[in-house]
Amino acid sequence: MSKPLLEVNNLKKYFPIKSGLLNRTVGHVRAVDDINIAINPGETFGLVGESGSGKSTVGKSIVRLTEKTSGDVIFQGQDLYGLSPQELRKIRPRLQLIFQDPYSSLNPRVRVGDAIGEALIDHGLVPAGEVRERVEEVLASCGLSSYHIDRFPHEFSGGQRQRIGIARALVLNPDLIIADEPVSALDVSIQAQIINLFRHLQETRGLTYLFISHDLSVVEHLCTRIGVMYLGTMMETAPRDELFKNPLHPYTKALLSAVPIPIPKLKRERIVLKGDIPSPANPPAGCKFHTRCPFAVERCKSEAPQFRNMGSDHHVACHLV
Repeated sequence: MSKPLLEVNNLKKYFPIKSGLLNRTVGHVRAVDDINIAINPGETFGLVGESGSGKSTVGKSIVRLTEKTSGDVIFQGQDLYGLSPQELRKIRPRLQLIFQDPYSSLNPRVRVGDAIGEALIDHGLVPAGEVRERVEEVLASCGLSSYHIDRFPHEFSGGQRQRIGIARALVLNPDLIIADEPVSALDVSIQAQIINLFRHLQETRGLTYLFISHDLSVVEHLCTRIGVMYLGTMMETAPRDELFKNPLHPYTKALLSAVPIPIPKLKRERIVLKGDIPSPANPPAGCKFHTRCPFAVERCKSEAPQFRNMGSDHHVACHLV
């Protein structure tokens, strides 16, 4: 079996809460609390959960847009947090991030061709005279034309802007792309086009993805393995087909019950979770999900469940399984 391209071990990211005249730290927001992920070359790992579960913070901590509190991030055998700034700069092109909002991630005053090509120049990957040709080639692979290169971001639709975001990540020939909710702001028909583009690029370029989303129907079409997060903690991981056929955690079951079925005659029993997601600044004791779980018992309130292997690469953190 091949070594994982990316290993995330016991990753934690706590944001300090400041208060008072002296700006003292009075607590922490536990955005990511002991996450483990392993992604193999050529795989698409889907990370799902409600808003506020810490998915995006995981992605940003991996690429060091935000610094971890503790844990390890191993990419291609190298500890990203053990690298000097010069060493990290060399590895940056191989590890790219696609942002959720394609418009705010683009400078409105910079032409699209310059926005895509600046990283090539900055890292010295191609001679200056070949940058435009390389940018046109990548734009074409993302479904855009060469005449788009001199336009500004406001001249594009939402779907086209996301293609530009993909092209900007792709131009550096990365090995891993972290896609942070890349289709959540798009119409359903455009979502399908972007998902097909992700698939095509993976097949033709051998890409590996960490795909962050709250939409399980999107994840089902694109991902090979899925991890379910709640309040900064991993609740369940499994191969895609196994997770959809045999979900074990009550939270996963509730998320899956909300996925629309495209056949009107088929009915699915909806599991409605009561209450709001608790504050990550003051998470519940024991299992973090017990305050909303319809099956919680006394043990769930005091003892945090271990993340256990149930066979078939299916892992779950639940006392009831």
